[in-house]
Amino acid sequence: MPKVFVYDSFENRMMTYNLNESDSMPFSTGTTLRVREFRGSSSSPTLWTTTAAMEAWNLTRRSYGKGIHVGYAFKRIWEGGHGTASQHYVGVAFDVGQGQGSTARNAIWKAAKNTGAWGYVEPQSMTPTWVHFDRRYGRPACSGTTSGYPTLRRGAVSTYVLVLQDALNALGYSTRTLDGKFGPNTESALRGFQRSVGLSVDGICGCNTWKKLTAAVVGIGRTRTVID
Repeated sequence: MPKVFVYDSFENRMMTYNLNESDSMPFSTGTTLRVREFRGSSSSPTLWTTTAAMEAWNLTRRSYGKGIHVGYAFKRIWEGGHGTASQHYVGVAFDVGQGQGSTARNAIWKAAKNTGAWGYVEPQSMTPTWVHFDRRYGRPACSGTTSGYPTLRRGAVSTYVLVLQDALNALGYSTRTLDGKFGPNTESALRGFQRSVGLSVDGICGCNTWKKLTAAVVGIGRTRTVID
């Protein structure tokens, strides 16, 4: 039975649900997106997303008016499969429409774009056999990009904190929990990582720390120190 975290930016709180694979994702309309579809190829017992991503999904699904095949959505950072700033690790990205044909994909792309709800809808020239959209949020820590992860410090709550905790735990710097809340244990683990790689030990996950951390953890696979 998967545990699903959902971050609500309006109230700045993290909600948790224990669901079955055939259950609908929290905040999705009806049965338009089930847990197993959101999971995709991930083997993780723990998943996460945001209310904003689910609302964007609802708008897109309503606009398109038909079922949308989800070929790839969630991944944990140590499962890899995408780049070091992938919004799939944040739980807010979808690759859809595989096998539905170019006419259907064009219609899905237009529906997603016209909602104005997604932070990014990839140009069709970049994904000719699927449609990518994501509901990224926050200002990237690294300048000159819209896809990077935001600066995180003690007190933060978000799915980006889940990515940070997941990465630190996988690398052996225990945050003692995986809850999306940047507390003293997460700060201590982060300081330990920063010290080990020669970064400024300030307990803040900024551009340089994200670069080092993601480069070290993406795709290494489940380690014995991963926390679910």
